[in-house]
Amino acid sequence: MPTLDALGSHSAGAGHGAADIADSRQRFDRPTEARHVAVLAGGLRAAGVARGDAVAWQLPNCLEAHLLFRACWRLGAVAVPIHHLVGSSEVDRMLTAVDPKVVLSRQGLPVSERGGVHQAELGTPAWEALCGAPPVDAGSARPSDLAVALFTSGSTGEPKVVLHSHRALSYKAITLAGAHGLTSTDTVLTPAPLSHISGLLSGILVPRATGMRVILMDRWDPERAVETVQREGVTFMGGPPTFFSTMAGAANFSREAVASMRLLSCGAMTVSPEFVAATAEAFGAFVKRTYGSTEAPNVTTSTLSDPPERARETDGRAIGSVQLRIVDPATRRRVAAGQPGELVVRGPELFCGYADPAQTAASMTRSWYRTGDLATLDEAGWLSIIGRLRQLIIRGGENIVPAEVERVLEAHPAVDQAVVVGYPDDRLGQKVAACVVARAPFDLEECRAWFQASGIAVYKTPERVITVDRFPVLGLGKPDRNAVAALVSREP
Repeated sequence: MPTLDALGSHSAGAGHGAADIADSRQRFDRPTEARHVAVLAGGLRAAGVARGDAVAWQLPNCLEAHLLFRACWRLGAVAVPIHHLVGSSEVDRMLTAVDPKVVLSRQGLPVSERGGVHQAELGTPAWEALCGAPPVDAGSARPSDLAVALFTSGSTGEPKVVLHSHRALSYKAITLAGAHGLTSTDTVLTPAPLSHISGLLSGILVPRATGMRVILMDRWDPERAVETVQREGVTFMGGPPTFFSTMAGAANFSREAVASMRLLSCGAMTVSPEFVAATAEAFGAFVKRTYGSTEAPNVTTSTLSDPPERARETDGRAIGSVQLRIVDPATRRRVAAGQPGELVVRGPELFCGYADPAQTAASMTRSWYRTGDLATLDEAGWLSIIGRLRQLIIRGGENIVPAEVERVLEAHPAVDQAVVVGYPDDRLGQKVAACVVARAPFDLEECRAWFQASGIAVYKTPERVITVDRFPVLGLGKPDRNAVAALVSREP
C-alpha cells in the first residue's frame, strides 16, 4: 500500500487541472493544491515538525484543514484534527493526550485561546509567515507510520484516541472507492467533519484515490446543501440519515434539484429500511446502508450491483478482505448464522490501537476488534446491526434492543425519527422511553395502539413518549443518547 501522500498519484484522472477542491470561500485546482501542500510542509518542518511528531488543529471543514492533513503526511507527521465544536475543557484533555509539536486554529475557537497557537487561515500574514520556508516536494513517510490520531465521539463514555497507519487508511480508501464505483468524474459533497473518520474518508482519502472533485461544507445547512448539489453537480454523498431527511424537507428541495446525485451512503446510526426506501424515492438515487466505526472504518456496505432490498434491509457485506464474526458476548464463542451476538472484526483497515495501551488491550482478542455492537450475520454474509451492548434495556429480566423499538416507531406515519432509551424503575429495573421527532401529534396512547397493531411484544412498548423539535446531537449528527436519557430523566 502507498503512503497517504502518494495515494492516487497513478489513479485515473488524478492530478488533472479540471479536478478541484472547494470550501465555502475558495477553490483550488490540483496543481494549486499541490503547491500549497509543499510550502505548508516546509513551514511545519521549519517549525520543528519531524517524522512521527503530532500536529493538532481545530478547524471546521475548510481548505486549510485539507492542506494540513496532506502536509503532515508529506513529512511523516501524525495529523490530529479536533472538531471545531469541541469546548475548551475537552480541548485541554485532547491536547494532553497527544502532546503535539505544533497547534493551529482560527480566532474564536477554543484552541486559539491557548498560547503558542499558529493562525490557520489562508492569506493572513500569520499563514504566510508559517509558509515562508523552502517547500517540501517529496514525502518521507512509510506505510507503517502513524498517519492520524482521531477522537471518538464519546457517545458511550470518555473519548478515546484512535490511531491509524498510512497502510490501513490507503487500503480503506482504495477498497471503498472500488466498492462505490467512484471515479475522477464524480463529485462528492462532504458535510461530515474531517475530524471524523467518515469525513476524512469522503472528503480527503477516497478523492485522493480517485481524483474526484470535493466540496467541503463547514456547517450543515440543508438548503445550502441542495443549492450546492445543483450548482456543482454532486454525484455522491455519505452521512447519517439526518443529512438526507433534512435535505428532503428543505424549502428548495426537488428531485430535479438533486438529479445529479446517483449514490447516497447512510450510516453512523440506525438506518431503517423505511428510511432507505423513502430517501431513494425522494432523491431518485441508489441509497444504501453502511457500517463501520472510527476503529474499523466502513467494513460493510452494499454495491450498485447488489439487490436493492439487501441495501435497504441490511448493513451490507464485508468489502475487501475484512473478516466478520458474531460471538456470544459472555463466552466469546462463535454463534450460528442468523443468531444475535457481538460483532468482532479483523482486517487490514483496522486501527493500530488507542493511545492508551490499556484501552487497546480491553478492545482486542488476539487480532479481533470487539466492536461492542449487537448484530446478526446470515449465511450469505449480510450484516444487520441491531444495537449496542451498552444500550440494551433490561426490563424485568427481558432484553430489549433500542434499535428494534426505534424501527417500529419510525414506521408510524407521524414519526420522522426516534431514539429509545431506558430509564430507572424500582420494580422492573428499567422501563422503555421513546423520544421522537414527529410531523403530526403522537402521544403515549397513539404509541401503545401502534405497537399493539404491529404485533410487538407488550414489554417492548414504550411507557413514556417525549416529542421534540430536534434531537441533541454529537459532532457527526448522530443523536446524543446520553443527552436524550438526561432529557427523559427530567420528565415527570
